Amino acid sequence: MGRGRLFALLALLALTGFLTTLDNTVVNVALPTVQRELGLTVTDLEWVAASYVLSFGALLLPGGRLTDLFGRRAVLATGIAVFTAASGAAALADSGGTLVAARTVQGVGAALVIPASLAVVAADLPARRRSTAVGLWTAALALALALGPVVGGFITQQWSWSWVFALNVPLGLLALPLVSAVPAGSGEPVRGALDLPGVLLSVVSLYLLTYGLVRGGEHGFDSGPVPLCFGVSALAACVFVVVQARTPRPLVELRLLRDRFLTGGVLAQVLWGIGVNGVFFSTALYLQRILGFSPTRAGLAFLPLAGVLLLCTPLAEPTARRLGAHVSIAVGLGLVALGLLHVSGTGAHAGYWDLQPGLLLIGAGSALTTPLTVRCLAGVPDRSTGMAGGLVSAAREVSGVFGVVLVGVVLTRRERSELRSGSDPRNAFLAGYDLGLRLAACCVLAGALVTLVALRRRGRHRRVVARSRGREVKRRNGTGPGAPGRVVTK
Repeated sequence: MGRGRLFALLALLALTGFLTTLDNTVVNVALPTVQRELGLTVTDLEWVAASYVLSFGALLLPGGRLTDLFGRRAVLATGIAVFTAASGAAALADSGGTLVAARTVQGVGAALVIPASLAVVAADLPARRRSTAVGLWTAALALALALGPVVGGFITQQWSWSWVFALNVPLGLLALPLVSAVPAGSGEPVRGALDLPGVLLSVVSLYLLTYGLVRGGEHGFDSGPVPLCFGVSALAACVFVVVQARTPRPLVELRLLRDRFLTGGVLAQVLWGIGVNGVFFSTALYLQRILGFSPTRAGLAFLPLAGVLLLCTPLAEPTARRLGAHVSIAVGLGLVALGLLHVSGTGAHAGYWDLQPGLLLIGAGSALTTPLTVRCLAGVPDRSTGMAGGLVSAAREVSGVFGVVLVGVVLTRRERSELRSGSDPRNAFLAGYDLGLRLAACCVLAGALVTLVALRRRGRHRRVVARSRGREVKRRNGTGPGAPGRVVTK
């Protein structure tokens, strides 16, 4: 693979990861202005905020299967086009219903883009570049999380809330030509019909689970339809597993779950996602409510985290080869947990620099975990990389929502308990914040233990690496997907 194509692919992966994550965070600061100018109720505003994440999370599994059926290049181009067009429609929306519909379609586009992007990493990039690609992608996600409030606040204050969505249009148009860098033979379509019952059941299960988490985090888990949502989601998930075991062309091949690397890696990523997303959410509140940071300055506080993540990512794969993936990734998760504990104890009189040691530990540790995604997909056949990518993406998206909800619920309940016992509001919030981040740190430490168990067998590690290298040799020889041409080797 030439340097020009490699650079274009890396730029495409970073840009798509940044776009789809930024849209999930940039709108939050603009919501009060949207409510005022469009005359929305509080319920309308909740749907504007949640519609993107609901459709995104619910459709990731079908998006992965469509990638296998129609090819990585085609699905990636379609997803970017849908996302860009929906962003333009959101910018032009003149009513709450139109805005919610446009945000929902944005989620559909993102649900096509992310599994296809991960499939490109697993099947089309040279093996030695995959961790770099995942690192860039992860750094783009962290940068989007950090910049979301900054960009949203600045644009809303200086121009109009509609520019929050219009910003996606030029970025999407920039990403579309880069899709041509995906090798022409990438993801030759797999024959077979889409498993419509599986799609319906997976969408119902993931949609209701995500909605229940979002709704429960805002209004309480015993309020309204939340318990019913969780019950129906669990039932749909059970029926989904039965259907997948019996259908000849499943949405998710259950045999993939026998791969310890895939199942263990997904679980570790979920636990990491709970901790990291929880700290972004709660620390943003802490910076503004307790330390008095402006939204812009609060967002800028996370930029060093994204920077150190980007700088440390090239060290992740050599470290994994030297120590073993199970050790290096577990060390990374341990550093993330230490960072969470440090941030939780900074107190009511901390400054910008007091937070940075903990945030830098989170960034450096997250960089060491970047080989985890590659290890998750390394043993998956090329024809199923989209399916596995959808599974990994769905787990990550749900873990993000769950992390925000879990830390938020713990923070809120401890805060209320402290207030009832006579504590002042600042100390009550700090007590809840400290407990929430300590819980997040425990989740990340559990992920480290899962990693040590799931990736510890050296024989298994060698088999997975051998499969990955075997695919790379086929690609170089012109016999594998995405091969640039036949090369004669000795």
